[in-house]
Amino acid sequence: MSVSAPAILAIDTAAPRLQLALLAGEKLDVSVDEIAQGHAEILFDRIDALLARNGLAYGALTRIAVTTGPGSFTGLRIGLSAARGLGLALSIPVVGVPSLMAISLGTQCRPSAVLLDARRGEAYFQLFSGPAIPASEAAILPMDEARGRIPAGAEVIESPFVDIGALARLAATLEPAAYPPEAAYIRDADAKPQEKARVARVGRP
Repeated sequence: MSVSAPAILAIDTAAPRLQLALLAGEKLDVSVDEIAQGHAEILFDRIDALLARNGLAYGALTRIAVTTGPGSFTGLRIGLSAARGLGLALSIPVVGVPSLMAISLGTQCRPSAVLLDARRGEAYFQLFSGPAIPASEAAILPMDEARGRIPAGAEVIESPFVDIGALARLAATLEPAAYPPEAAYIRDADAKPQEKARVARVGRP
């Protein structure tokens, strides 16, 4: 009796872009919309279309992956709610991948520093020894201090956009219990206590 290949749906709504990937066995298909707002209005339409053009129903999905931030507060809520809802409805695991880790997948097996503008003169910052291999904790730092912490020779990544296909492949290897779909908010006003954010504020009282 044949066994269906795993089918992983990856969702990223943390940046001003709606990105989806469907990894079914070795076949990868992606959907990208350049959209700063209105993710909620089109998210499930795009998921429907992605599944349909690959001849799959929702019931074929075996895992959901979603970025957990930092990023757009509203965007994160939309993506996380959708991912958790699908996981619950389909009784499948949901993997939450920190956005800085997901962004580091854009490197070519070399040390990198993910440095994203957090506004207010600050940066979301994390070092990686390789793609998705953290070499430091994620932190929010004054921008100048963050730049000063970048090691010589490290690739600097300043784009907030994730390689969504690489995220789907990474999610296939992660243990869901170690990567829960919980938002990694950073700023105190972002509605979640910092101890749950797993991102440190450094260099400020």
